[in-house]
Amino acid sequence: MSERPITIALDVMGSDHGIEPMVEGAARFSLESGGAEVLLVGDSDAVHTALQAQRHDASRLAVIAADGGVSPDEDFRAALSERPNCSTNLCVALLAGGQADAMVSAAPTGAVILATSAGLRRLPGVRKTALAAVYPTERKHGPRQDPFALMLDVGATVHASAADLVRFAVMGSTYAQVVSANPNPKVALLSNGTENTKGTEAIVAAHEWLNRSEIVDFAGNVEGLDIPKGTVDVVVCEGFLGNVVLKMLEGVGEVVADLAKDAYARRFLWRLGLTMLSSGVRQLRTMTDWKQYGGAPLLGVDGVVVKAHGRSNPRAVSNALKVATKAVRGDLTGKIETGLAEAARSGWFDEPDEREG
Repeated sequence: MSERPITIALDVMGSDHGIEPMVEGAARFSLESGGAEVLLVGDSDAVHTALQAQRHDASRLAVIAADGGVSPDEDFRAALSERPNCSTNLCVALLAGGQADAMVSAAPTGAVILATSAGLRRLPGVRKTALAAVYPTERKHGPRQDPFALMLDVGATVHASAADLVRFAVMGSTYAQVVSANPNPKVALLSNGTENTKGTEAIVAAHEWLNRSEIVDFAGNVEGLDIPKGTVDVVVCEGFLGNVVLKMLEGVGEVVADLAKDAYARRFLWRLGLTMLSSGVRQLRTMTDWKQYGGAPLLGVDGVVVKAHGRSNPRAVSNALKVATKAVRGDLTGKIETGLAEAARSGWFDEPDEREG
């Protein structure tokens, strides 16, 4: 008997640019999915109309009707409560009920986190989930020589205790192994100094635990200047700090492009210089182009959840679906659960969850 194909629930109502880029991304994915299927969850009439304009494999796509989506200007909690059949809620329900193996959503981060918190159990031992995102680096990583590393949390938390940071390290290391095919990722804590005494109380305590770990290849602390250099494969921090760093990195490519356009328009010698530097500028823009990376997985819940960027274009949507497929095929959730259980048995993070760093 053939194995059931991987099924991904796609929240087509969550994009800042409407359903068209979501549907087009799913249509592209259907032609190169390698057998995976997509449930397009949203306004069924609008989805069918959008699909008619796209070349796609109809056998790999199905439409699930939903009661609208969640917009950035809404009260997320109220919207999810008042519309239990909205697209984000339905995607979570499909994942929780086993009709889908993963979900992808470009809805507001707060709405996705609230919906998954209500509809999915957390993995044993996890108190706070974490969003993990890739970022461009000078150094290449793993056997595939990827020009990016992983950072978590980048938006699911505000504050994180030492125990939370340790769990983030386990989850991030596992993700890099499964999705980035990096068998031995180096993990570090983001702090204001490399010394083991630098940082908040939570960072210092997490450093002590991770330094004793045989589960995570811990490289100590890194500073902000180490982030673009890519001195490690996984950087761990609390969500407020991670989100600030990620937004800064996202803006680098846009700033470079704007400066280049302005310089090009000014005078001939500048245009000549930019022509000579064009290959380097293109490389930088490619490295900082978040669209090629797909989305940020929400780690710590019992299921594969990928948060796509609100401004996702079709390419980004297709890549987010590919990330979700790879995570399912690699049993990401099961391996994270195993890693956390092994860490708990080792006794190197047993701080009471009530203590906050």
